[in-house]
Amino acid sequence: MNADTLSPPPWERIVADVADALIFIDTAGVIRAWNAAAAALFGFSADAALGQSVDMIIPPHLREAHWRGFERALQRGACSRPGEVRTTRGLHQDGRKLYVDMSFAVVKGADGQVLGSAAMARDATARYLAEQAKRTAAG
Repeated sequence: MNADTLSPPPWERIVADVADALIFIDTAGVIRAWNAAAAALFGFSADAALGQSVDMIIPPHLREAHWRGFERALQRGACSRPGEVRTTRGLHQDGRKLYVDMSFAVVKGADGQVLGSAAMARDATARYLAEQAKRTAAG
């Protein structure tokens, strides 16, 4: 089957079925897409997350830096390091702090107007803590 035969594109199923958390926020930072993997990772159901500020998953001490980077990316129309996976901190609904591998992309409409940002995320907490313990032991 070639891509041209898929009409309309199955975007909703793709978003729903990818293994990693997929989050889309609009230019105001409001969550507009949140798949099942995002719910599993961060603990918030789609009903609880959709329409809320992305601050709900960003630790308070990182929010200012997040918003500075977000605004720069929106103004540029691109991330500073597209395609790069970064390990950052996240917040679970129960208050646990997570380490999360994330990649980001600025999303534009067909007219080139910036619509917001998409992120793909995966839990990296166990790996990060194991690496940290190894560094400490080697210390």
